Amino acid sequence: MHQDELFTVNPDVAPPPEQPDLAPRPQQPPPGAPLAVRMRPRTLDEVVGQRHLLTDGAPLRRLVEGAAPASVLLHGPPGTGKTTLANLVSTATGRRFVALSALSAGVKEVRGVIEEARRRRRYNGEDTVLFIDEVHRFSKTQQDALLGAVEDRTVLLVAATTENPSFSVVSPLLSRSLVLQLRPLTDDDIRDVLGRALTEQRGLACRFQLTDEALDHLVRLAAGDARRALTALEAAADAASATEHGTIELATVESCVDKAAVRYDRDGDQHYDVTSAFIKSIRGSDVDAALHYLARMIEAGEDPRFIARRLVVHASEDIGMADPTALQSAVAAANAVQFIGMPEGRLALAQATVHLATAPKSNAVITAIDAALADVRAGRVGTVPPHLRDGHYAGATRLGNATGYRYPHDAAEGVLAQQYPPDELLGTDYYNPTQRGAERALAERVPKLRRTVRAHQPRQP
Repeated sequence: MHQDELFTVNPDVAPPPEQPDLAPRPQQPPPGAPLAVRMRPRTLDEVVGQRHLLTDGAPLRRLVEGAAPASVLLHGPPGTGKTTLANLVSTATGRRFVALSALSAGVKEVRGVIEEARRRRRYNGEDTVLFIDEVHRFSKTQQDALLGAVEDRTVLLVAATTENPSFSVVSPLLSRSLVLQLRPLTDDDIRDVLGRALTEQRGLACRFQLTDEALDHLVRLAAGDARRALTALEAAADAASATEHGTIELATVESCVDKAAVRYDRDGDQHYDVTSAFIKSIRGSDVDAALHYLARMIEAGEDPRFIARRLVVHASEDIGMADPTALQSAVAAANAVQFIGMPEGRLALAQATVHLATAPKSNAVITAIDAALADVRAGRVGTVPPHLRDGHYAGATRLGNATGYRYPHDAAEGVLAQQYPPDELLGTDYYNPTQRGAERALAERVPKLRRTVRAHQPRQP
């Protein structure tokens, strides 16, 4: 039987009795709900961040306003508003809202929602928004079960994932949906969220004052996650109320979230000092100190992409060919951080840090390229030797281009005597391998290569 036939309704059969709506459109949360739930934006104007998706005429704004009914895949870090936007899609357009979690729902539950959506659409003219959280956890079969209903808009699918949907969502579902990326909230966004929670009636209703140090610490703890910021604020407020103290101080936040404030200013001296100590510890092969400074940066909320970039630079600058796999490890860590995000990304950063700190060290690569650049900037460039020039155009042979070029693979060892640099740079050595790590073998091989290649070149004075 074709999949769509599972949900076909016989028009000659009387409509079934109205089914109770087990997942109606979201109502106002009760006063006892968690602060993060109470402070969830009720309109687009209350949404913090994601300006790139909510400007006038942007796809997501049009969707929320009911002007562009289309299924969407929202991907981004936790606490950036995926569930909030799904709720707004349903409330702003008057659609029925059904939420499923990929952690607990299976094909049976998905098909049940679709069947009910078809029934309501046929008999009540009511549209359904189906929100699926953690959709990347659905199997291919579970995702395939959505295709027909998404195709004919039986349901308006709003799916959320913290992973890149290009890798975790089947292609047919991707092609039927708008893919929108949510960005981590900025520190200023988090400050706005906390400010509203402190003052609004549905939040803490001005019952507490928050010191600047406590606010800064909450922002760092949040790391772009509004839900985490509000949860920590609520815990701190509970602790402050237990002591009948209306001011939430740094010590209160530290005690209730079990995280000490790291003395680290991402825009000040501590940022540069800790980063410098991190790199110098790796360069000095002190793996334990390197991990300490890495932990300080992570705990302080440093952008993990910044840390990954420093590791990639260091892999070539201070290790280079002494361990060519160090660069691979650093690049892999950078890709992993981009792919999985934090906090799991800390593992890849730590692995790369350990690799680089324990690797043999050599600065021969940076010394070589800087020496070559210095010559170029000083005007020591010369002209490309004629036999190395491009010969793939009419008239090249007449100009002498590519004439006399010797093909290295014709030699038994794959290396032969031939001039490669301009005349002005004959005999110039840039790369001088060390005797450390894998470069030890290159320290023996490079001089032999130079002797062979330069066999017929005139000696420089």
